Amino acid sequence: MSTKQSLRNEIGLLKKRYSNEDLHGFSKQIFGRLTQTKQFKEARCILAYYSFTGEVFTHDFIEKYATEKKIILPVVKKDVLVLKEFTGKNNMLKSNFGILEPIGPDFIDYSQIDLGIIPGVVFDRKLNRLGRGKAYYDRLLPLLENAYLMGICFNFQLKDNMVLEPHDFPMNCVISQDEIIEE
Repeated sequence: MSTKQSLRNEIGLLKKRYSNEDLHGFSKQIFGRLTQTKQFKEARCILAYYSFTGEVFTHDFIEKYATEKKIILPVVKKDVLVLKEFTGKNNMLKSNFGILEPIGPDFIDYSQIDLGIIPGVVFDRKLNRLGRGKAYYDRLLPLLENAYLMGICFNFQLKDNMVLEPHDFPMNCVISQDEIIEE
């Protein structure tokens, strides 16, 4: 088993120690920190993600700020992430992965995105990210040339360092409920 896969397995076991209520509480703390950052306050167009079980919970954040800022969400299409604007929960459909995804035209002006809120299985204090292994974000993130990238995670998903591969894409900042780590 690869080191990356053993890290994913380790985090999966750690996550099981917490209830959904715990994870929702931690998520509120994370977004409490995130919304105080200069990058969030100045952002006009934000790439986020609509969370599913076990991820940092984003639904409340997206619904709260969608009236003030343009929120863009990814949609899985074969082996890539296509972006679409969030226009309300009524304009979403459940994907094959069980994730609610926005419907509507593709959002293609990546230069508008000034903040990316990025999920991951593990982050390290050197701002590196480990995802689920499909490389969706590794292909998307290099296209977001103007975006400040914030990885968000629970404390137990944060490590001191990880082994990386050339395609792994670093963050500008990582936020957990207890820490903000920046370049």
